Amino acid sequence: MSTLAQITSTLSTTKLVGEKKEAKSNDTPLANGTKVDSNGAPELIEFEDPFCNADNPQIITFQDVTSAAFKIKKGIEHTPCSKSHLSEILDMDIFLKKEFLQFTGSFKERGARYALVMLTAEQRKKGVISASLGNHAQGLSYHGWKMGIPVTVVMPLKASLMKIQKCRDYHANVIVQGCDMGEAKKIALKMAHETGLTYINGYDHPHIMAGQGTIGLEIAEQVSNIDAVVVPVGGGGLIAGVATAIKNLSPQTKIIGVESEKCPSFTKALENKAPVYTPNQATLADGLAVPQVGYNAFTTAVPLLDKMIVVKEEWIALAILRLVELEKCVVEGAGASGLAAILAGHLDEFKGKRVVLLICGGNIDTTMFGRCLERGMAAEGRLQRFTVTVSDGPGGLARLCNQLADLGVSIKDIMHDRAFIRDVHSVEVKVFCETRDWTHSQEMRKMLQETYTHVHFYDLPMAI
Repeated sequence: MSTLAQITSTLSTTKLVGEKKEAKSNDTPLANGTKVDSNGAPELIEFEDPFCNADNPQIITFQDVTSAAFKIKKGIEHTPCSKSHLSEILDMDIFLKKEFLQFTGSFKERGARYALVMLTAEQRKKGVISASLGNHAQGLSYHGWKMGIPVTVVMPLKASLMKIQKCRDYHANVIVQGCDMGEAKKIALKMAHETGLTYINGYDHPHIMAGQGTIGLEIAEQVSNIDAVVVPVGGGGLIAGVATAIKNLSPQTKIIGVESEKCPSFTKALENKAPVYTPNQATLADGLAVPQVGYNAFTTAVPLLDKMIVVKEEWIALAILRLVELEKCVVEGAGASGLAAILAGHLDEFKGKRVVLLICGGNIDTTMFGRCLERGMAAEGRLQRFTVTVSDGPGGLARLCNQLADLGVSIKDIMHDRAFIRDVHSVEVKVFCETRDWTHSQEMRKMLQETYTHVHFYDLPMAI
């Protein structure tokens, strides 16, 4: 029996048990009843999300998804799912579901819209609150503004400045607190308890999951005979919703989940057979950086999941580069993770078959975008670094530059070092340059090795 089958069997007979934080023996209450930890810092009281209960997880149904589709169809974009230029290169019929074309730049609008639609009149009047790194916050802020519902979002300190400002542009009350999503969520739940605002979990609320599942309905309508749908995974709400729709309409279609090696929360949950806290590292796919997957999402998704993949950051960077150059699509790391899995060779069993990649978001920070493009070029060998020792006499450096120019190599940066070289008639030159592709880089390497005695190349590219 496979690991996924074992977990599915376990979920059908047992209840999920969440982690319960035990009070430390040295915790001391303040005069107002708030506890402090051993360092004297106030300890956040953990309030429960009424819609996300570890002991009673809620599984969404196909009817929930179709209901959501009817109720939000006038408020969200019906995004295209077009055949990719990458199809011939990768020997697959690849279709891109372009959810980054939603007004706020991500799929999160669907779930946010549905959750707001389903509020009671009293809840709409008081308003809602949520914790988010950015995309859910933007979707909730935008649709709350359009529907006249007050929105408060708690965003962790690591959230993108661009996404924080966007939420403010949509008239939301933005609170930037918490070192990560886990802490921001505790703050938001505490505020919801104190103020009476309705807390909407960005990936585990049943209405959020059902709203995201409407993507699956559109995919099934837009592409026939689908062999696999590849879905980025953070908190699990997206894959839970999409899998619910796809498996009901096309049971033979494989559902593939992808997450970054820097935040493998779903993979760790599979190993643990239940959601478990997983410390995240800084990642290009910041939209996937959720430390613990949702109980509802996990319980819904696991029986429908066929494969889970963890990809390295270099492949995500290369995927972002490929989508810009070949598809003219500017996407964030999370949105590129499905293509990253294909580029890394994790889905070779689908060669010659029809695969849909869910491009879930395009809200990438401008500075991060530049870094991703450079890292992607380095990953496939188009950016090269080398050190070469040349003559320090007249024309020595000019000769090197002319040789590179004759090959069509573009020099991005160049540095000299005379102090730490023993031969006073020579100079060590460090060059950072750009080539057309890895074959071109190999031509450059061969020329330099044949011409100069001392040449040192740095790390080999990953994507060769």
